[in-house]
Amino acid sequence: MTWSVFGKVRARETDEGIELFIDGLTTQAKYYKPLVYEFFRKEWRGSRPAWGDYAVEIRMEHVGDPPWMDLDNLAKALLDAIKGFVFHDDSQVARLLVERFEGEREQIHIRVYALKR
Repeated sequence: MTWSVFGKVRARETDEGIELFIDGLTTQAKYYKPLVYEFFRKEWRGSRPAWGDYAVEIRMEHVGDPPWMDLDNLAKALLDAIKGFVFHDDSQVARLLVERFEGEREQIHIRVYALKR
């Protein structure tokens, strides 16, 4: 379970699925899609996309006042970026949690795991 790192993005496979961190925050959700996409295209050597239902948890951590960012746009950009690398299609996301909270550093934490039904 070693970390793969490319620029501001780091990820690893866990027993449950994939865990991904993006350092820093910006109010432009469109910034994250190419950043994460390039990470998966150039650096990721982990598992390949699979079929089935998935849960995706996106946690935006901020320091101080929360940034003026639409969480819908953030979720859409990140789902577009991981689609094709973790799962095949957005329709496989059976559970989606997107939250914002005050943390110790500015980052985005994404967990993706298969749902056992």
